Amino acid sequence: MIYTLTLNPSIDYHIWVAPFQEGQINRAQKEWKAAGGKGINVSKVLQILGMDSTVLGYVGGFTGEFIQQELEQTGVVHQLIPISGESRINVKIKAERETDISGVSPAIPAEAVEQLWAQLDRLQAGDYLVLAGSVPESLPSDIYQTIMNKLGPKGVHLVLDAKGKALRSGLSERPFLIKPNHHELGELFEVEIRTPQEAVAYGRKAVELGAQNVIVSLAEQGAVFVNRQETYIARIPTGKLVNSIGAGDSVVAGFLYAYNTGSVVKDAFSFAVAAGSATALSEGFCTPEKIAELLPQITIL
Repeated sequence: MIYTLTLNPSIDYHIWVAPFQEGQINRAQKEWKAAGGKGINVSKVLQILGMDSTVLGYVGGFTGEFIQQELEQTGVVHQLIPISGESRINVKIKAERETDISGVSPAIPAEAVEQLWAQLDRLQAGDYLVLAGSVPESLPSDIYQTIMNKLGPKGVHLVLDAKGKALRSGLSERPFLIKPNHHELGELFEVEIRTPQEAVAYGRKAVELGAQNVIVSLAEQGAVFVNRQETYIARIPTGKLVNSIGAGDSVVAGFLYAYNTGSVVKDAFSFAVAAGSATALSEGFCTPEKIAELLPQITIL
């Protein structure tokens, strides 16, 4: 079973405004509200692809009710823990340039943390756990590392999609997969990564620090894959970016789906890149049809 942990879920409120005028009243041309958070996005894409997963995390208030209701309506299984604070709202302004405003995280009480540990204790060898997204300020910044330290020895496959301290501290726990973008990987090693070749070089350094498999997304330059045996560079089709929200999460979901349905690593990477590209070029998440359309256009070097 695949589990996704989203410690800081949100309602993602997308607003299309063109042109956007600062300091003025702007009339939205279109709006869209969706349950968000990186782990939730991974589970949504897995559901679209026909693979079951279970969402873990915290929700509270009317925003938390919205998140739960949407997951249930779309058939995504969840075991979300209720808290008294309200889940955040993230605003995504789609104008000449896409702008994100991240909402304030709710406080997570100690008893809710204990409930999460009880859930995680039930994971078994062979399960996958995706640790994705930001950590609320009320939780220890190294909580991902603590979770990985406890579950790794049990044989749980750990996927870490985080940045900063959470990524740095988690590498020593030998995660099955990490998926930073080139900015996040550069931040890890205090460098600026500009090319796929540089991403490969620093992806190898991440492998040396413990990661078993590394996928680095590079926006319009595609993506790279590195592990101890294999290195690949993916070139992606050109197209107008429609939606950057969830593209990286689609890469994670795509890789897990393909890998767990029998694909070799190279083919799983190609499928993952096609899934991420399909989301980036669409309003909403990728679909099997859009992935199938893009797969022949992905070049693996």
